[in-house]
Parts: sequence; structure tokens; C-alpha cells
Amino acid sequence: MTELVFYTHPMSRARIVRWMLEEVGQPYQTRILEFGHSMKGPDYLAINPMGKVPAIRHGDTVVTEAAAICAYLADAFPAAGLAPPPGSPERGPYYRWLFFGAGPVESAVMDKVLGFEIPVEREAMVGYGNIERALAAIEGALYRTEYIAGDKFTAADVYVGSQVGWGMMYRGIDKRPAFERYWALLSARPAYIRAKAIDDQIIEERKKAS
Repeated sequence: MTELVFYTHPMSRARIVRWMLEEVGQPYQTRILEFGHSMKGPDYLAINPMGKVPAIRHGDTVVTEAAAICAYLADAFPAAGLAPPPGSPERGPYYRWLFFGAGPVESAVMDKVLGFEIPVEREAMVGYGNIERALAAIEGALYRTEYIAGDKFTAADVYVGSQVGWGMMYRGIDKRPAFERYWALLSARPAYIRAKAIDDQIIEERKKAS
């Protein structure tokens, strides 16, 4: 079996990938890195020149960026059923919402959390236009289907759901009924519960050791 290695820190976006790995259900090794230390060391910079997590190494293949890792893992392990098959009608919406979450939604939510306001006259220069339009797009999709890309859970839900859950927690996303219903559905998944427990335990152990 090809070795699968996960580079992470439990208080980072790598939690998205931990969840995805638990959904995939394949064995993997975990390498925990430290902000500003091992993340910026030469060994890890050879994996990700940005010096950020998450990243995975699957045999000789390295993938960075949480959305890209989710897409890669879904295709690398098709038996998990986390992506519509290539050529199917569902493949388009799957790609659409996965990368809408990674682009407009993440940018809009982070700008709001950090207090950045885009002047109305400059909205055309910004990929998401304004946060209300970006969130309204997701809200509308979630009123039409149970999951973001249709009636079946996919890797797109791991990424978009993480953005929605994180955004509501840190007040970057309003707690709208569609979002609360969606996050309640996703956060009850056994793979999410396992992933959260693993990372939470790592955090607790590090606190005790410090």
C-alpha cells in the first residue's frame, strides 16, 4: 500500500483534511509541525514552500491546499464514494461548490473576521463581490438540496461545511437556518466526530505538557 503522510497542526485549516482522511478511511501517518519553527524548516519547505499546513504526501505525490487535498483524496480513493464519477452530471456542481468554498467564500469570510471592508465601488475588483452575495449563493443551494452539491455527501461538503461551521463559530457567517441545519447534519457524521476528537486530544496533551 502506498504510504500516506499528513502534515498538520491541530489548530489550523489542517483540521479540514483530518476530517477528509477519516471519511476516506485509509491508514495514514501524522506529522505535527510547529508554527514558525518546523513549518519554516528546510525539510518541510521542500514539501510546501509556503511553510503552511495542511499538506499530504501520497507516495511520491505531494498535495497542498485543503480544497485540493480533499479533491485529490476523493479521486485517489474512489471506493469511499466522496466524489461523483468523472463524466457524471453531478461532477460539475461538485467542482463548482468545492472551489466556490475555497475561493469566494473563504476570502469573504476571512475579510469579515479580520475587519476588512471592501468599498462598494471596488466590489467589481474582488472575486467574491461582497459577502452577502457569496453567502446567499450557498444558502440558496442548501435550500434546494440536502448537501451542497446534491443529495449525496461529497468531499465538497467537507470543505464547504468546514467553512460554514468555522464561520458561524467566529462570527464571519451569520447563523441562518439553512447553515445551522447543514452544519448540524455534517458535524454529526462519525468521521467528523473522530477527526475532532483526535485533534482536540492533541491540543489537550500539548497544554498539559507545556
